[in-house]
Amino acid sequence: MQTQIITNPFVVGRYVSDHYFCDREQETAFLVKQVENGRNVALISPRRMGKTGLLQHCFQQPYFQENYYTFFVDIYATTSLSEFVYLLGKAIYETLKPRKAAWKERFFQIVRSLRMGFKLDAMTGEPGFDISLGDIQSPQTTLDEIFAYLESADKPCVVAIDEFQQIASYDAKNVEALLRTHIQQCCQTRFIFSGSKRHLMNNMFNSSSKPFYQSAISMGLAPIPLEIYLPFAVRLFEEYGKHIDTALIETAYKHFEGCTWFVQMVMNELFALTAPSECCPADRLETALTNVIQTQESSYKDLLSNLAPRQKMVLQAIAKEGKANNITSSSFIKKYNLPSASSVQAAIKPLLKNDWVTQDNGYYQVYDYFFAEWLRKEY
Repeated sequence: MQTQIITNPFVVGRYVSDHYFCDREQETAFLVKQVENGRNVALISPRRMGKTGLLQHCFQQPYFQENYYTFFVDIYATTSLSEFVYLLGKAIYETLKPRKAAWKERFFQIVRSLRMGFKLDAMTGEPGFDISLGDIQSPQTTLDEIFAYLESADKPCVVAIDEFQQIASYDAKNVEALLRTHIQQCCQTRFIFSGSKRHLMNNMFNSSSKPFYQSAISMGLAPIPLEIYLPFAVRLFEEYGKHIDTALIETAYKHFEGCTWFVQMVMNELFALTAPSECCPADRLETALTNVIQTQESSYKDLLSNLAPRQKMVLQAIAKEGKANNITSSSFIKKYNLPSASSVQAAIKPLLKNDWVTQDNGYYQVYDYFFAEWLRKEY
């Protein structure tokens, strides 16, 4: 396996190895325990808190590597059962690629409905998965075959499905019941259902009227404690011949309330701005924030251009407030020159639905910290 060259140790958007992964020891042990004892898990926390990284980290642990076949599929962009089945089948096959040929051949022996996608590369002779979404003619049949394949493995399988709450938005109304039936019948396949829309995930797994009621152990994900992240960040700077004041790390951490991806992203930029042997000064945080936000500015402008005027006004007001409560109160409406309580109520619904704004303990907040920062400066 080719060694990866890491020029910036504050890795964002992917998992590299234990060395560049901070903590989550208790969470990893918890997941191992649940899987080991035959339990499915519902991993529920806000986006960019590190759910995907945690799952990839767990799957790289010796316990999972030695005892299970592990598969990860992200269904965030899916809108139908056909898309779900397509991505699940593709994720399983792509994971099998490096493994022995017998397993890949068995895939198409059992998942017969995808056999037309089995092709040999003319140059290398290697088998490939060449299938499009339109080739999924009967998603329920293909789903049956995929589950049969998982259950026929020579050791147990663990399937992590990221953004699992998406299945609740599919047009077909029986998808939750269909998947629950399949999963309930599994004897040696375990599932980790990861989701960021907490109200939807909690409703799916904790409402007695829902098919997935009490079918998984619920697990949250809190920010990595500051006392753990501090020495981690210092170590990475030191290993690359650079230095950083711990007070600067603490300021960056608190600025983003410990939200993993945002803290990691700004630390990545601070590292890039620091010369070899230099100690990163405290006043460089503002430069780092500006640089990161500038890379996203065009997408922020595009987003605003697609919002209705009243949605834009409410979004800007919440960004300026930071954490806003009682957004339909006369004081809030007057403070930000909003039209009326009813217009605020109408505007907040699509903002919540599309994850531009989150609601927690009665407070509304712009989900993307960088976007909120840009809104405050621009408006």
